[in-house]
Amino acid sequence: MSTQIQVKNPKTMAFILMLGAFIGLFGETALNMALTNIMDQYAIKAGVAQWLTTGYLLVLAILVPITALLMRWYTTRQLVIGGLVISLAGAILAALSPSFVVLLLGRLVQAVGTGLILPVMTTVLLIIFPIHRRGAVMGLMGLVITLAPALGPTLSGVIISTLNWPYIFWFSAIFYVLLTIYAMAKIENVSEITKPKIDFPSILLSTIGFGGLIFALSTLAEKAISSPIVWGPLLAGIIALLLFGVRQATMEQPMVNLRVFKYPMFTLGTLMMFLGILVILSTAILLPLYLKSALLFTAVMAGLILLPGNAVNFVMSPIVGALFDKWGPRVFIITGSVIVLIGNIMFLTVISATSPTWQIIVAFMILFFGLTMVMMPSQTNALNQLPRELYADGSAAMNTLNQVAGAAGTAIAITVFTAGQKGYATAFSDASGQDIVAAGVGYTFYFITAISAVGFICSLFVKKSNAGEAKSATSVKTKKPVHG
Repeated sequence: MSTQIQVKNPKTMAFILMLGAFIGLFGETALNMALTNIMDQYAIKAGVAQWLTTGYLLVLAILVPITALLMRWYTTRQLVIGGLVISLAGAILAALSPSFVVLLLGRLVQAVGTGLILPVMTTVLLIIFPIHRRGAVMGLMGLVITLAPALGPTLSGVIISTLNWPYIFWFSAIFYVLLTIYAMAKIENVSEITKPKIDFPSILLSTIGFGGLIFALSTLAEKAISSPIVWGPLLAGIIALLLFGVRQATMEQPMVNLRVFKYPMFTLGTLMMFLGILVILSTAILLPLYLKSALLFTAVMAGLILLPGNAVNFVMSPIVGALFDKWGPRVFIITGSVIVLIGNIMFLTVISATSPTWQIIVAFMILFFGLTMVMMPSQTNALNQLPRELYADGSAAMNTLNQVAGAAGTAIAITVFTAGQKGYATAFSDASGQDIVAAGVGYTFYFITAISAVGFICSLFVKKSNAGEAKSATSVKTKKPVHG
């Protein structure tokens, strides 16, 4: 069975999907630099303001697995244009918000649009390009997935310093308008509309499961795990996910076909992506905090300090993508995992209230040099092992877990950071506020470094997936192809 579908303008379709996903993922972290401004404007505390990021991730985690079902009910064109229009509505609502509640609502609406676009992008790119060009294409997609949330604080820092935080949403809105018009002219349908029976218990269990898990992880930043508001949703989420898994395994037409995890390289690649997103989102929330509160840089300077690391990612992603097709995943993933570990060890040793700026810049560049070598090859190698009829399910599973990783990374980083601050303030009662913040950030890098070490161990087990495996893999039983 051919794994490619011919379309008139595959590069144009890829561009529209990637830019739409980029703007949405940029939105995950874009408000990190603006949280203090928003807290002052609406007179709210940090724990409340955090829901601007957490709520976004929460909606993504709930919606992405459902999108695997939507792709069998609606055309590619309907989902892409619908996702862009919904994102546009959310961006305008957030930009005009007269209150924090309206701002949060706008963010949640924008997340719905992103939740539609993300899985569609991955699935479409896999079926409109031949497998021998997949590395280069996925290299660009890897750039979107890693650069967008990492670049969020940098670009938003410049916007906040020169204009004001609502302009983050106005700029997004302009891009959404242009993309929507372009998509109406260029997006073609590549999906097979089978209209399977909608299993509402699966949707309910998925929503409670992923929603409860992310809510609990996010609340953990403000409350102890012994608090009912943390362990209650956590327990409900775990039970719901277990029931969801059992139900999917016994259904003839599951909402998300969990048989994708029977493919070992898909499972390992998804785990590598999960750990990579943990590292990216942890550093994305910690470093702006450290640069502004410990080293006392302005928002724009803090953003510019992070720019060289993002530039490394921008330059390296297409190079890694092009070489992936020749060299395969193993050399990149193992080497990249070692470099990520080195970058985090460097952060661990240099973070202080008096650290030279160049050390932070170099450590961040090393970190993203390694992450670029890990993320795209892990994702491409994972999806390469799947037969085409499982692309939609594999994409949904991977993107959902990426959102869980983002929420977990953000929540755990803030939790460990707070504990580190308290411990240091207790031990050194005369310490300055800058020293306390720096100590908290340094303490959190023990957690991030440990995650990097786990990633390195996992990288040693990576093997190359190829087209032959994907074809033979159709022996895994599915009632009908879920994607055409």
